[in-house]
Amino acid sequence: MALDHRRFVREHCSIGRPGSLPELLLYMAGDADRLWRMTSAERADQAVDLPFWAFPWIGGQGLGRWLLDNKAEVAGRRVLDLGAGSGLVAIAALLAGARAAIGADIDPFAIAAMELNAALNDVCLEARAGDLLALPPPSVDLVLVGDLFYEATMARRLLPWLQECHNRAIRVLVGDPQRPYLPSGQFRRISTLEIEAAAELEDRAIKSVGVFELHVTDAGKKAD
Repeated sequence: MALDHRRFVREHCSIGRPGSLPELLLYMAGDADRLWRMTSAERADQAVDLPFWAFPWIGGQGLGRWLLDNKAEVAGRRVLDLGAGSGLVAIAALLAGARAAIGADIDPFAIAAMELNAALNDVCLEARAGDLLALPPPSVDLVLVGDLFYEATMARRLLPWLQECHNRAIRVLVGDPQRPYLPSGQFRRISTLEIEAAAELEDRAIKSVGVFELHVTDAGKKAD
């Protein structure tokens, strides 16, 4: 029998509000290790990613908070939430007035969580499964990246794709607490927010999160 990912999310997560985004409701887990073990048990025949979709990561919270506080930056635009996990950033964009939003992720549990979370918040979100970094950028106005620069391999794949978005006149915004692999020299900081962090995910209860815009010179060179 095919695994019912929505059932799994509903049964093993509870509905709550992210600390810095009380406007949103999300299915969230309290124990990352326990949920990962349960997810792995459900899919014993294959490797399973950590349940990134079950937690409101602070980079995404920071970017979502900024969008809700600066609605003019997203109102009426088509957006892509890349590596969306729970769909938190895409949902915040829709609540801020985005015309349409895609939440993309490779994890089928994330796709289920996004669909359930969109329903909780009464928004229409396209949850798109697959590795978008292997494809040309979709037809959107804005790409939103919450907390994806967490390891070197991802950063190496992500940056050229985001630069291609920029070349196609798609604005790129990143929410990040300055993880080690964020290539900060190629991004312009446009805001800093203090975000509530989950104790099991971060080393402090409140952390600074930057909102960055990909910045490339007119000649196509990387900015200093």
